[in-house]
Amino acid sequence: MTETVLLQLALRREQDVFTLRQRGREAATALGLEHQDQIRLATALSDVGRVLLARAPAVEVVFRVCRHPDRLRIDLAVDGSVERGPLQPAGRLVDGLEVVEHGKRTVVMLSRRLPVTGALTELRVDELRRALGMTAVASPLDELATQNEHLLAALEDVRRQRDRLTVLNDELEETNRGVMALYHQLNSELEETNRGVVALYAELDEKSSQLRAASEAKTRFLANVSHELRAPVTSVIGLIRMLSDPSSDPLTPAQQEQIELMRGSTSDLLTLVNDLLDLAKAESGRLQPDWQTVSLDRLFRQLRGTVRAILTNPDVELIVDEPGEDAWIESDEALLSQVLRNLLHNAVKFTEHGHVALHVRSDERNWMFTVADTGSGIPADEQERIFEEFVQLPSRHKVLGTGLGLPYARRLTGILGGSMDLDSQPGRGSEFTVTLPLVRQA
Repeated sequence: MTETVLLQLALRREQDVFTLRQRGREAATALGLEHQDQIRLATALSDVGRVLLARAPAVEVVFRVCRHPDRLRIDLAVDGSVERGPLQPAGRLVDGLEVVEHGKRTVVMLSRRLPVTGALTELRVDELRRALGMTAVASPLDELATQNEHLLAALEDVRRQRDRLTVLNDELEETNRGVMALYHQLNSELEETNRGVVALYAELDEKSSQLRAASEAKTRFLANVSHELRAPVTSVIGLIRMLSDPSSDPLTPAQQEQIELMRGSTSDLLTLVNDLLDLAKAESGRLQPDWQTVSLDRLFRQLRGTVRAILTNPDVELIVDEPGEDAWIESDEALLSQVLRNLLHNAVKFTEHGHVALHVRSDERNWMFTVADTGSGIPADEQERIFEEFVQLPSRHKVLGTGLGLPYARRLTGILGGSMDLDSQPGRGSEFTVTLPLVRQA
């Protein structure tokens, strides 16, 4: 770092402090510091000079210009040590204040960064040195008058800042009043909204109660109607069986045809009644599984025989896995059989050619039962509707049914602690996958 001495002077009496203040202000002006920074530097120099002159008979002062980075440094040296406490107020007026002891001498160094107005060349520093040397030293009275002018200017700045602060405070109070008014308005709107939400919740609770009551009434109605219809339908089936008995009076061909129509209609009606009764039991929550260890090998053999009995289309092949004698699951055998039987019967009804398959696989925690067919398939926008009661999708061929098999199978799957998923594309068939835990979940 390059240093160049700009000015030297000595303080030996009180009047010299005014000279130091004047020289500090002149040097700051020549080096391009702003007016406020000039006053701060001059004030700091006069404070430090007065403190040091009170503790030593003489104070040597050296003004230096330091480059890289550019700054003004003023060294005030005295004999003996100096307390740092009284110098702290002056330190807040400059960029740096250091107290360095060299043997029996102490140097107080004040520094101030210079504005970036161009490089401080040696020629420029020589010009500043000559300019400061040609400046006459003002009398203490003149310097005091200048200091008073600066003080008055500072007071005027303080007054203007106070006026601006007053205006800002007024604007802030006005803003605060607006904010408080907005807050009260928003708070009132929020309270009104909360009251509306509470009322909405109360209405929703009431609607939920009504919906539960309607669901319970529907379940009771289905159970009662199914139970009441079951006896007369069974009686009609018995009468038809008696009429068609070979030991009874012979029937004409027309009568036999009518009896067969009656037998088919009553059989369909009994199936519908039984499905309604099963659905009502499942919805009411009164259907409790009988948990036991179920052999999948035996279950699959039973399902294979049941489905073959209804599979009359020679163009459809039945494929059923053989899980093996060691394959088992903790479940309700009757309910699990009902789920898979419903899915298989549904696949048979909607498959004209190809195959209907029952596959099973395990991931050590769950069993995945998949019923796949090569039927007509189900559009994506209809795949959730088929699990609604009494919903039957249009088909190219007439399919008899109640629309209750899939909803009932899905409810039974949930009762057994599992889930049912569907993957289907029109023209490529459907896959229903039932996932059940290997062991009953607590």
